[in-house]
Amino acid sequence: MRDGEGREIDFRNTVILMTANLGSDLLMQLLDEQPEASESDLHELLRPVLRGHFQPALLARFQTVIYRPLPAGALRAIVGMKLGQVSQRLACHYGITTTLSESLFDALTEACLLPDTGARNVDSLLNQQILPALSQQLLSHMAAGQKPRQVTLGYHEEEGVVMAFDEGTISDE
Repeated sequence: MRDGEGREIDFRNTVILMTANLGSDLLMQLLDEQPEASESDLHELLRPVLRGHFQPALLARFQTVIYRPLPAGALRAIVGMKLGQVSQRLACHYGITTTLSESLFDALTEACLLPDTGARNVDSLLNQQILPALSQQLLSHMAAGQKPRQVTLGYHEEEGVVMAFDEGTISDE
């Protein structure tokens, strides 16, 4: 095989991983009805979908690995890990301790249960909603001469993500 500039590329020891969500709706439906469905049942279910999308010659070269959806406990652990990283950054860079409410864990875990996004949704929610609001609040407090010592992050059904700061003043350092 050659690259875009005509150089020979050695693919002898290469593994290419390709992922797709083909048939995920069928897979979810079957697993809702039969949570302990066998791997062969899952392959039989998805084989026609894969055949309808990929050429037979290409499909014959694939080793199909079907991923089952993560259980809620695993998603909650991922949420905890991601929120822990935020807490660690706040502690390391600003000396702020973080308290995380169960309501926030519950809301983020629930968002990760959506079949279209899964656990990826926690990164999206953190980066697009929680971190920008947290940064804005933190900068506002610091601009007002306040150095928060602690922040509590929670979730309220009507307000969404809520945060409360325990304030100090810059001179408290």
